[in-house]
Amino acid sequence: MADSFDGSRALDLDAPAIGDRFRLFNFTRRDDHVAYLWVLRAMERLRAVHRVQVDGDDVLAALRDLALVHDEVPRLDGDLRSRLDALAEDGIIHRLEDASRAGSLERYRNRQSVYQFSELGYRAFVAVEDVLAARVRDANLSRLVFSDILDDLEALAAANRTGDEEQVHRRLSRLNQVMEDMVRRSAQFHVTLNQIVNSTDASPEVFLRYKNALLVHMSDFMAELDRYLPRLDRAVRDVEATGVNTMLVRAADADDRPFLGTVERIEDWKRRWQALRAWFTSAPGQVSGAADLRRATRAAVSGVIALLRQLTEAQRGGVNRASELRHLAQWIYNTPDEDAAYALASAAFNVGSARHLGGAHDDVEEISPSATWWDAPGIEVALTPFRTGRQAGPGLPQPVRVDTGQRADLRRRQIAVRTAEKTAAESLAARGAHDRVLDEAETRVLMSLLTRALEARTVVAGRLESGAGSDDTVLMRLVPDPRGGAVRTRHGMMHLPGFALEIVSRSGRARG
Repeated sequence: MADSFDGSRALDLDAPAIGDRFRLFNFTRRDDHVAYLWVLRAMERLRAVHRVQVDGDDVLAALRDLALVHDEVPRLDGDLRSRLDALAEDGIIHRLEDASRAGSLERYRNRQSVYQFSELGYRAFVAVEDVLAARVRDANLSRLVFSDILDDLEALAAANRTGDEEQVHRRLSRLNQVMEDMVRRSAQFHVTLNQIVNSTDASPEVFLRYKNALLVHMSDFMAELDRYLPRLDRAVRDVEATGVNTMLVRAADADDRPFLGTVERIEDWKRRWQALRAWFTSAPGQVSGAADLRRATRAAVSGVIALLRQLTEAQRGGVNRASELRHLAQWIYNTPDEDAAYALASAAFNVGSARHLGGAHDDVEEISPSATWWDAPGIEVALTPFRTGRQAGPGLPQPVRVDTGQRADLRRRQIAVRTAEKTAAESLAARGAHDRVLDEAETRVLMSLLTRALEARTVVAGRLESGAGSDDTVLMRLVPDPRGGAVRTRHGMMHLPGFALEIVSRSGRARG
């Protein structure tokens, strides 16, 4: 999903260009890589106060300032110049000669060098710092970002209709940044979650401690994604209805990147818009990126639940995969000779008892008879021949289980429900449905009778004339009444315009 954004341009680099950029990370592979890292941190500290070109004395002063706060800063009084030159050879910084800094003829003859970050070198340094600062607990799915994306899309459509170039550029830039952040967060979260799932044997307590928060986090994200995805799809199509080409031209006109021409800026914004559109709209034969993310999150929820069940069973029994492997390793280590160790390992992992299964493919003519078993496609094999070597059969029919106690309990509950309904129906027939508040049982009986009466209604000239509904105890009629009727229940008032209710007991008189 992330390859739709700026990172996809790395695929266009040739091998020499990739090698040159990998050289930027050479300082991480040196024996004293920590010292090089602090030198770059000192230069970044100077860069933050707009001191772009610095000499060795400036870097040394910055290192001393950092040493006042951090005890890990090394002392580089004599080796700083050689380290700066090594970083310049790797291309992470530029080395320039500045004669204006030479205060004497001797310093001028000894070459006064100044250093500054290269653009790619600074990116490499920031990438290393990001890796060092990454924490597993920081991974999360950006659930609240969907409302911001929807607002930006609606504002983008409005700006494109009115011809506001700056607003179009601003909204597209925000959408691009938000989308890159969401893709990065989702990828980081699923990678981290997969790492946690695969390393649970080492730290099951950590997983069990955060399992509820993890499941709630993923469930809330899926609910928010399901709620916003149709609205985001409509918002993208509303933006396209205002004119995509016009929008891209306006965004390129308001773009102030001086090193890109107009055509290049239009192509860049076109690529970004296509990536955003592919995230929230589905093309024929393709699935949107948001749908892929939803499917991956659902699969992750299922994996977490399965892992939780596995951990619970392991803790209940006191045995898990890690403890079994440790015991097996101890047994193999304590065997008297190598042959015994090999025999024990073979028995544990079933190394020497391979059973070859075979079968016919669904389409025999599709597979060449000269194809080897390695190149030919696989076929589905039932578990019975795989485990026992015998062909699978339907087996003996299982006896029907009769639970007389459960049936008796179900019958008692049915009788109790029926008795309560009959009592409520008799109360309606005796006291009527108007001028009082019906209880829960009476309300249920009344609604059932009203449903039957409406199903059996009589319509004359497009108007409802009458209707009746009954059960084993009472009969209810819809009687035309110009004043109408109303029935009060514990949940509120139900009005019956143009009708009143007449409830008749099958063994008594009517009550209206």
